[in-house]
Amino acid sequence: MKNLYFGPITKILLITITLSNILNYVCAANETVDENCPPLTDAANLQYTELIQRMTHVCRYDRLERPIEYDVETSKRLPIVVKMRIYVYLLQNLNSDLLQFKMHALLQLSFQDKRLAYKDFAPSRSETILGQKHLSERLWLPHIFFTNERESSILGTDEKDVLTSISREGNVIISTRIQATLYCWMNFKKFPFDQQYCSTVMESWMYNTSDLLLEWEDHMPISFDPDMRLTEYNLEDFWHNTSVVHSDDVNLRHGAFKGDYSMLSYTVSLQREFGFYLLDYYLPSMMIVAISWVTFWLQADASPPRIMLGTSTMLSFITLSSSQSKTLPKVSYIKVSEVWFIGCTFFIFGSLVEFAFVNTIWRRKENIELKKVNSKYIIKSTLTPRPSRRNLGGSLSNESRARSCSSLDNIVSSTESVRNGNGTVNPGFNNYLTVHPNLPIIRTECADNVSVCSTRSTNDHVIDIEKDKEKDAPTFTTMTPQEIAMWIDRRSRLLFPGMFLAFNALYWTFVYCF
Repeated sequence: MKNLYFGPITKILLITITLSNILNYVCAANETVDENCPPLTDAANLQYTELIQRMTHVCRYDRLERPIEYDVETSKRLPIVVKMRIYVYLLQNLNSDLLQFKMHALLQLSFQDKRLAYKDFAPSRSETILGQKHLSERLWLPHIFFTNERESSILGTDEKDVLTSISREGNVIISTRIQATLYCWMNFKKFPFDQQYCSTVMESWMYNTSDLLLEWEDHMPISFDPDMRLTEYNLEDFWHNTSVVHSDDVNLRHGAFKGDYSMLSYTVSLQREFGFYLLDYYLPSMMIVAISWVTFWLQADASPPRIMLGTSTMLSFITLSSSQSKTLPKVSYIKVSEVWFIGCTFFIFGSLVEFAFVNTIWRRKENIELKKVNSKYIIKSTLTPRPSRRNLGGSLSNESRARSCSSLDNIVSSTESVRNGNGTVNPGFNNYLTVHPNLPIIRTECADNVSVCSTRSTNDHVIDIEKDKEKDAPTFTTMTPQEIAMWIDRRSRLLFPGMFLAFNALYWTFVYCF
């Protein structure tokens, strides 16, 4: 095979073709690059949508990377500062049973992203670019979450209520209308005169303090709708706070990431309106307690109406109290409302005990003698009944008036032996000598082996002794059981209301002073 020979002209042609192919390939590559990264030279004439698409193109913008700034002096990487503002539309009443409350609010985040500044390549554009959720999806956004959140969502009907604005300097503002159910720990010791403090806490989820800092806006960071109304609470005050929370292996607040994270919080002070409880609980309970005192005007032996009135008032008050406390959690400490419940129950139960006491006295048969007609002696005599003074004095006088003596063993008194018709002798009854009260008292004294009896009349002496005892003995008043029962009922009509008024004074003083 013969060797091919290329002349000079042929070589020149081959070199020209090769260079042409290389130039065509380079031009094609440049055209491909230009298509993938559209230019911003005519940004002033572009529409907002096209301008945003070109600024956020992957060749210029990475939405997974936060905006980066460096310190001019130290060339140190600085964290991005995200400012926050909250406008509260609605605060729903606190759910005491679940320890939570609902909130509708506008959450506004603002930060600067110089990658989105278009004043340099579109100086004639002075308007702010506005968009909704589709615009925010093309941007980097800080991830903020509620630490005491139970559930939350973005409000909106056809489209979520998200407003995004970008200024010509690259300032980005994200406004979102949210609905959140938040946890709130409550203290019910002074219920229903309690004051609750509920906080809303927000933290950075992904970036720690070296990358992101949360701050409140300088002017009115928290505001409330002037038309906002609460039915059960009054908004007394609110305040905000900025702090840093630490996350480690024990406190896994941010998943597996450790470090210090920026945190913002604000707290509202809510004072409960007790007008509802005053009209629907306290006043009815006072009336129920007062109705239980009607039994003091009924006769002590009227058992059916007094028992029915006492039990019905007790059951009515328990039903009223349970309806008020069923919406509260079961806590271990004593609430102020429970102190009121215990006090009213004590007075209603006391009226039942008083009826049982006077009914027991009413059914007694014996009269009761009192040294004085006052509470001390009446209660003492009814609780510890003693035999009447008349019976006790009669037994003592009979014993004093009956005397006996014993004769010698082998001697039988002729006055104590009566011979019957057959000539037999009837012995006396135990050698006792009975003395009638109207006869002179004879005392017989017996000596050993000698029967010597000396008698003397003692009628005058006994009379003098009895007179002296009557002078020294206190005066007694006799009352029937029915009179004592009615006396106790009359005193109860004043005692129970007086004690209840004193209880009310102490209760309301404690409520308002402590």
